Amino acid sequence: MASKRILLLCGDFTEDYEAMVPFQALQAFGLTVDTVCPGRKAGDVCRTAIHGIHGDQTYSEMIGHKFVLNATFDEVDASSYDVLWVPGGRSPEYLSRVPGVLELVTKFVSLGKLIASTCHGPLILAASGVLKGRKCTGFPSLKPVLVDAGADWVDPDTMTTTVEDGGFITSTTYEGQPEIISLLVKALGGKISGTKKKILFICGDFVEDFQAKVPFQSLQSLGCHVDAICPSKFAGDFCPTAVHDFEGDQTYSEKHGHHFDLTVAFDDVDPSDYDALVIPGGRSPEYLSLMDPILDLVRHFFLNNKPVGSIGHGQQILAAAGVLKGRKCTAYPDVKLHVVLSGATWLEPDPISRCFTDGNLVTGAAWQGLPEFIAQLMALLGIRVSF
Repeated sequence: MASKRILLLCGDFTEDYEAMVPFQALQAFGLTVDTVCPGRKAGDVCRTAIHGIHGDQTYSEMIGHKFVLNATFDEVDASSYDVLWVPGGRSPEYLSRVPGVLELVTKFVSLGKLIASTCHGPLILAASGVLKGRKCTGFPSLKPVLVDAGADWVDPDTMTTTVEDGGFITSTTYEGQPEIISLLVKALGGKISGTKKKILFICGDFVEDFQAKVPFQSLQSLGCHVDAICPSKFAGDFCPTAVHDFEGDQTYSEKHGHHFDLTVAFDDVDPSDYDALVIPGGRSPEYLSLMDPILDLVRHFFLNNKPVGSIGHGQQILAAAGVLKGRKCTAYPDVKLHVVLSGATWLEPDPISRCFTDGNLVTGAAWQGLPEFIAQLMALLGIRVSF
């Protein structure tokens, strides 16, 4: 059967997570995802926005990643896609004034295609005149305009609130994306098997933005119970993330990212309760690799042959734990020295998105490889998405 196809509608300052999580998660599940922006072609970029709610009267905004488009807006044929995904951020404010965007939305709706939208994305749906009589939600400040557009507004109880009405699925913020993705997979006829696994993420301050959130929400959308911990922190605390990108310098740039929420107190975790471990990269592994409780936790998963996924700089922790000797793995190229000196066989990540599985271990080099990283981890866990 031909792959289900999703079209992701972007613009400059589309919210960072609301672009990349669906883009990479749905690819990991075997779907084809094309990304477009009006006036842009395949290979062009959109800048993303980091939005967060930190106790102020409204959300904050910072510049995020360069999001590379893989299709050309003017060449889009709505009939060749199954879903239109409209992320939020600041881009919907101006995209809602672009005639070609509104024509695209109405075409998808007239063809009976599925529509998914997060946060400020429904503003584009309102401008397209397709919300009349439909139940929907969105970021709370959209309520007046969506009501004026004829929508049956649903007040969000939390930032994860998600509403399904026929072929429309909307969510308050990116925190609702696991439910949107799960509903979307089922609406497309997909079946998820081998789920209900418990997975633990080791995080720290300035964990890499995408390497934490994309696999975390991807696994949640599959029905897994996913916890995130950090030494000396508790459930409800957060780790600030680091946005790593390539912007023409000799190495990656680093910018402040989102707040990544932790779910369990570090001291309360019993690793025997979990089926798998995930170690994102970023800057945090550099200092987490010096902490004995972290290293002991990692060793538990290897001693019990449980699946472990590590990406980017995460392999610094594996090297320090002494679990790489005799293994084959990759990592971010600058971490090669750690890997080789720990007794592992280095596997070149060429291209940078390439990932490898060796026994119970999945390793990747960079966030560009997250779809493959997640797919290989799913295989170790026995989780499958079939259509």
